[in-house]
Amino acid sequence: MTTLVICVDRSGAIGRATNVPMPVAGWEAVRSLVTDAGLDDPEDASVNCLLESLRVARDLRDEREESVVAVVSAESDSAVGADRSIAAQLDDLVDRYEPRAAIVVVDSAEDERVLPIVESRVPVDSVDRVVVRQARDIESTYYLLKQFLADEQLRSTVLVPFGVALLLVPALFYWFSAGEAVAGVAGLLGAALLYKGLAIDRLVAGMPERVREALYAGQVSVVTYVVAGGLALVGGFFGVLAASDLNPGSPRLVEVVEFAYAAVPWFAVAGVTAAVGRLLDELIRDEGIRTPYLNLPFVIAAVALVVRGFAGYFLAQEAVRGPLSLYGMTMTPVQQLAAFIAGGIVVSLVGVKVASDIGTETLEDVIDAERDAEGRRE
Repeated sequence: MTTLVICVDRSGAIGRATNVPMPVAGWEAVRSLVTDAGLDDPEDASVNCLLESLRVARDLRDEREESVVAVVSAESDSAVGADRSIAAQLDDLVDRYEPRAAIVVVDSAEDERVLPIVESRVPVDSVDRVVVRQARDIESTYYLLKQFLADEQLRSTVLVPFGVALLLVPALFYWFSAGEAVAGVAGLLGAALLYKGLAIDRLVAGMPERVREALYAGQVSVVTYVVAGGLALVGGFFGVLAASDLNPGSPRLVEVVEFAYAAVPWFAVAGVTAAVGRLLDELIRDEGIRTPYLNLPFVIAAVALVVRGFAGYFLAQEAVRGPLSLYGMTMTPVQQLAAFIAGGIVVSLVGVKVASDIGTETLEDVIDAERDAEGRRE
């Protein structure tokens, strides 16, 4: 039985260039067609497609397999007319040679669209796509871009933020200076990419469901989270007030440190309140208290002490705040910093001790649980 090696030209470039009736079949006829097409346009990719079909037919012949090389080319400018003319040429080849299978040679994605027409008439053993070596990178880039544009999730992640930024550029340039406009657009793009990259969108999408479950389950942490949010707002308010009371000529960094010094205690109380609420939920369920929940309030308090110590040290160096007095003894900025650091270390050690004595999990259990969670994410 014969294997038909078919060079497909859906664009009709070969037929128009050579004015040869289609289909063309046979080794010598196709070789002559290659010469005519190459002389008409040496840069046409169809010439490489014709040569590849001859090479495939030669390889089959070397393997002592009977083969016939043929060329089908569209004879109409419309898509439907082109496909119908190729179908008629394929019917002619099938009636003439009665092939057992076909090997289709194409040079573009457009030619690959004819593949179902070929498969409806003869079994296809292989599809050989020819890509000119000099244009391989261009072809690969084109199809990667095409695949990217077909992915809805990638489009919404990349194209939408860039499109919004480009729409905002004229307005920002009108109302602000060029530097402020560029900074604003860069900040918008950065926030959008981080929003998707850190999976914040998934967290936000699942938050209503988690809140509903918490309300229906009667968890104490719902109330403590609300209280913690209020305390955090109060801390931010007092921090802004403290920063605004500084002298008008104070550096921006000093204002930030003053904000941290005034707001950190409130933030720490808010964090401890939220952590205690989660701890109470563990106690109510009576399933044992996990070690991370026991240790979390102490960690928050220790970090708050260290941050407040460093903020107080910098403010004392700038003479924004006076030295700290304890039991009638005035402390230098270095002594004050050392005291806060020591206090943070002591609080963290107390947390580790309490967690190890009361917690129902060992260190190995916590490590194994973290490894299992990482394995599920991967």
